[in-house]
Amino acid sequence: MRNITLSADADLIEQARSVARSRHTTLNEAFREWLQSFAAQSGDVQAIDELYRRLKYVDAGRKFSRDEMNER
Repeated sequence: MRNITLSADADLIEQARSVARSRHTTLNEAFREWLQSFAAQSGDVQAIDELYRRLKYVDAGRKFSRDEMNER
């Protein structure tokens, strides 16, 4: 595991530590969870981009009006 150094407002850090304590965790662990979630988002974007590339051949044949697209 690697260490990183971050800078933030002292009051903000204390607020974050307080929230972490209330959740029975540490600020370090909360940050690791956030970092993991943040990094996973890029995978979602890549998966969506890949899906769009695979479905590029789909053609409805014409453009639909707003009313047609909202019909149920």
